[in-house]
Amino acid sequence: MGCAPSIHVSQSGVIYCRDSDESNSPHQTTTISQGTAATLHGLFIKTDAAETIPSVITYQNRHSRNNSCRDRKENSGGHVRIEAETQTSHTSVKVSATEECVGPMRLTQEPIQVLLVFAKEDSQSDAFWWACDRAGFRCNIARTPESAVECFLDKHHEIIVIDGRHSRYFEPEAVCRLIRATKPSENTVILAVVPQRPADQEEPSVLPLLCAGFSRRFVENSSVSACYNELIQIEHGEVRCQFKLRACNSVFTALELCQEAVEITSEDHIIQYVNPAFERMMGYHKGELIGKELTELPKSDKNRADLLDTINTCIKKGKEWQGIYYARKKSGDSIQQHVKITPVIGQGGKIRHFVSIKRPHIDNNNQVHKFNKEERCSGEHSQSECHSLRHRDRRKDSIDARSLSSRGSDAPSLQNRRYSSVARIHSMTIEAPITKVINIINAAQESSPVTVAEALDRVLEILRTTELYSPQLASKEDDPHTNDLVGGLMSDGLRRLSGNEYVFCKNMSQSQLAIPVTLNDVPPSIAEMLNDEECWEFNILELEAATHKRPLTYLGLKIFTSFGVCEFLNCSEATLRSWLQLMEASYHASNSYHNSTHAADVLHATAYFLRKERVKSSLDQLDEVAALIAATVHDVDHPGRTNSFLCNAGSELAILYNDTAVLESHHAALAFQLTVRDSKSNIFKNTDRNQFRTLRQAIIDMVLATEMTRHFEHVSKFVNSINKPMAAIEETSTSSMNSDCDGQANIRNSPENRLLIKRMLIKCADVANPCRPLELCIEWAGRISEEYFAQTDEEKRQGLPVVMPVFDRNTCSVPKSQISFIDYFITDMFDAWDAFACLPGLMEHLSENYKYWKGLDEMKCKSLRPPPS
Repeated sequence: MGCAPSIHVSQSGVIYCRDSDESNSPHQTTTISQGTAATLHGLFIKTDAAETIPSVITYQNRHSRNNSCRDRKENSGGHVRIEAETQTSHTSVKVSATEECVGPMRLTQEPIQVLLVFAKEDSQSDAFWWACDRAGFRCNIARTPESAVECFLDKHHEIIVIDGRHSRYFEPEAVCRLIRATKPSENTVILAVVPQRPADQEEPSVLPLLCAGFSRRFVENSSVSACYNELIQIEHGEVRCQFKLRACNSVFTALELCQEAVEITSEDHIIQYVNPAFERMMGYHKGELIGKELTELPKSDKNRADLLDTINTCIKKGKEWQGIYYARKKSGDSIQQHVKITPVIGQGGKIRHFVSIKRPHIDNNNQVHKFNKEERCSGEHSQSECHSLRHRDRRKDSIDARSLSSRGSDAPSLQNRRYSSVARIHSMTIEAPITKVINIINAAQESSPVTVAEALDRVLEILRTTELYSPQLASKEDDPHTNDLVGGLMSDGLRRLSGNEYVFCKNMSQSQLAIPVTLNDVPPSIAEMLNDEECWEFNILELEAATHKRPLTYLGLKIFTSFGVCEFLNCSEATLRSWLQLMEASYHASNSYHNSTHAADVLHATAYFLRKERVKSSLDQLDEVAALIAATVHDVDHPGRTNSFLCNAGSELAILYNDTAVLESHHAALAFQLTVRDSKSNIFKNTDRNQFRTLRQAIIDMVLATEMTRHFEHVSKFVNSINKPMAAIEETSTSSMNSDCDGQANIRNSPENRLLIKRMLIKCADVANPCRPLELCIEWAGRISEEYFAQTDEEKRQGLPVVMPVFDRNTCSVPKSQISFIDYFITDMFDAWDAFACLPGLMEHLSENYKYWKGLDEMKCKSLRPPPS
């Protein structure tokens, strides 16, 4: 072989060079002093101990012109003297970057990098070193496990060779596990060098090595050719496969970011992959889908009966299918999709996967001509037929208008009539804001790329719906408590059964009206309780007991007096007392929840919010008076049943108010009817006409805001119109070290935003029970549950649809219902209100109460309190 050197690096930075063919001990020794650098056989070594890893050697291939050469370099100062005899075989090959293909994807592979992990240098490490040289691979040597990991993280070698012959230096399995624990090792081939065994000794199992993370093993052989052959086999086998697999990460990244829904199934239609766009479209999480057969998922009943058979027949022949298909979302809604299913041929020429690409089918109003075929099977049509079918405007999903000229002589006249109608619409001087938004989007589409234009088509489809602020319950399908609670509170219950009538007695409220009792001095015990009414922890239930279920009159007198309501309305205290007694008598004391105590509770919360500094500075006195009156009357004459119940029962109120905000409309209307009926209780009798109209409008708007079907609309508008702009001003002021109080005040005090503040205020006051101290929260939860139980009982008795099936007194979990209500309605709303009004105490109560319900639920307890221990 000649004079091939071996190299040792000591911890002190000393390099030993030797002729590996002659002896196992250093043949020539040369010392490189600290702080110097040299190049040795293509190896750049910087020996400053503070800056290098002495246990790592880096080798780069260098061709020598002759079979052997002797390089001598002397430093005049005597500090450096290097003498090394090297040899590079004629068979050495310098490998440049090579190209590989993964399907249509062309990849460039850089020269292979190899890491040798050998504690001591010997003939075996030399053999791999020179095998790398011959193959043109870049090579590093590491002496310790720590340096091996550090070097690998720096270089990301394709092949790692670990010496497994001597466990006294390090455990090879431990080194392998260390490397496998790093992310880059996912596509690395790790080779274990194992000692030779005597012929009479049984071959050890390879399983321990595989379990440790090794890819394969190499039986000790110091022949350079044997090591070279092993490396070349690894390169052409595992390394190239891992290189292609590594490139697939980019393909999956593209799939993850793709705007179209992608689903990949096996040949047996088992779902193997769905991308985030698919999850968003269908409402499922990928964990709920992967591993399931397509037949296990719910199907829409809007498809033709034979459509699935048609699709399967087509794709099983290896042909692509495209067409319109109705899929069923997790929420139960059907969605019309344009679907393209492509069979993927794999090993053995068999179909191994099916790739489905899905997007919502856009059926725009400006479509000139629809597809006259619902689906097509490519392969059954000629190329010309396919082109004619695909001759559509990419954005509008309609046939190009130029193709209409051959479809009949009446086409131009129809087109002209349509265009003239559109022109008349656009020439109208009255234009709603949503129309302006749609026109802006339509204009933007014209100059947008296809993908952007298609996304804008979906935006237009959403904007044309009537329920812009109603969220989907797709992610809560598995929570019946949430579904029933939200469905019962947010729907108008348009599920009537013919022949069923539920009519409230017209004299119900009158029968409960009592002649106003003149209130003398307030009893001392009650007066003492009312001294704490400005505190959030005020116990309304104690006041209810002390006043014999007449808390609204007493609390109302105290709060209305403190806000100067009589002075503002120019009415006497006696008139106010009569009005409060009249309103309280109009609440149903038989209701477990919607009674005058609830009204008093909401009035207390309203007054508490009105006293908060930012709220107070945003509203004027008319707003405050309107809010207090609205809180007092917001549930007057409530029957203890939901809007859905009334609509299903065909009640007189539902018929009167067209199944829309039935109870809220009734509360507002009845409050004014009762107020103006008798001069003795008419608090508005001395109010200026214009002021009364303004006050009345504000009261009605706030009462109607308590209706839950528009809950998310009110919260969203508040966040976007008030929270976010004010936060932006605060952030700007903080960064510039200036305060912008005027800017925030301008946002709060605009008429539109004052309206949003008042709506948010009464909404939060109406459902503040989860933010009360725990004992009050528990009591209110029991009361609302009992009212829902009674409704379910009556629905079953009358044969009406059961609006909230989970509220069955025999099976209901009250903790679960409270958790769902807080998660879905309370948290986001009070986060927004707290950000505006600053309510840390309420948020602390909310957190503690939520933990309480969660604890009961984890104990599988369905009642209000844990069982006695």
